Amino acid sequence: MAISSVCVLGAGSWGTALANLIACNGFAVSLWDRSAERIEAIAETRRNDRYLPGLTLSDAIVCEAELARAAAGRELMLLAVPSHGFADCLARLRACLQPPYRLAWGTKGLDPHSGRFLHQVARDCFGPEASLAALSGPTFAIEVMKGLPTAITAASPDMAFAEAVAALLRNAFFRVYTNDDLLGVQLGGAVKNVLAIAAGVSDGMGFGANARAALITRGLAEMMRLGSALGAKPKTLMGLAGVGDLILTCTDDQSRNRRLGLGLGQGRDLETVKAEIGQEIEGIGTARLIWALARRHRVEMPIVEQVHALLYEGVAPQIAVRKLLLREPKPEAL
Repeated sequence: MAISSVCVLGAGSWGTALANLIACNGFAVSLWDRSAERIEAIAETRRNDRYLPGLTLSDAIVCEAELARAAAGRELMLLAVPSHGFADCLARLRACLQPPYRLAWGTKGLDPHSGRFLHQVARDCFGPEASLAALSGPTFAIEVMKGLPTAITAASPDMAFAEAVAALLRNAFFRVYTNDDLLGVQLGGAVKNVLAIAAGVSDGMGFGANARAALITRGLAEMMRLGSALGAKPKTLMGLAGVGDLILTCTDDQSRNRRLGLGLGQGRDLETVKAEIGQEIEGIGTARLIWALARRHRVEMPIVEQVHALLYEGVAPQIAVRKLLLREPKPEAL
């Protein structure tokens, strides 16, 4: 299977960077966004200064404000929209596509309306014959735009399709591994955002590197416990889409989830910090969904539980930390 043309949906930082990467690799690519004004500005300036200031995009990207035109003739639909807009974007696509359906996404999170994984939402919309793949791993869009070394995972139960998606993205600085564990790759990409909030809170409160390392390590244990309950492969969560992305988002201030935690740990209120960041913070909604998923499967996730309490139950950071530290002692285990 070979793919030579792509429609990227979502002109935020990640969608723009993916479209530019694919265009620079020599493939035909169109870029669509629900904001016609944004698409028109990108077409005119060849820049996306709101999300990737100061960087110029490839002239080969075809910018389209109308979805049907953007998707026409393209072999792959690549979604890079926030999780809360994923299902709606699929429904709009379904109305203008003909089989065979080939979809991939770089969205990280769960569907906020149903709590389901995104591949389940896509299957419902496009049926069991659709080819589906998820892209995930430790990536900041601006570093991809600058051509800095990056590695990610392309996951699909159809490994030929995973390889076809990977082939669009690979070049001398962008390495793509393939994986057949679609659920595990999505789980890692979702849970890490919640844990990055916790790491940010810890650093915001001045707890230092020791505490951050402990949170990352025990957070990984929580991720793997939930993965085991859901049927994800442990090696997936120990790879780029799991521990790799977890380390990145917990330790670098380019992470919006980490920055949210930093602000909360410094005593600022949630709405103020959200306004300062000014972009989608996936970990907020994902914290509620992962907390509910863990409870449903009776999986112990104390860090996720305290992030949920912080965001949704009005618990102060100091109280959340105290509850974590005063948990009953036990042997270290996953």
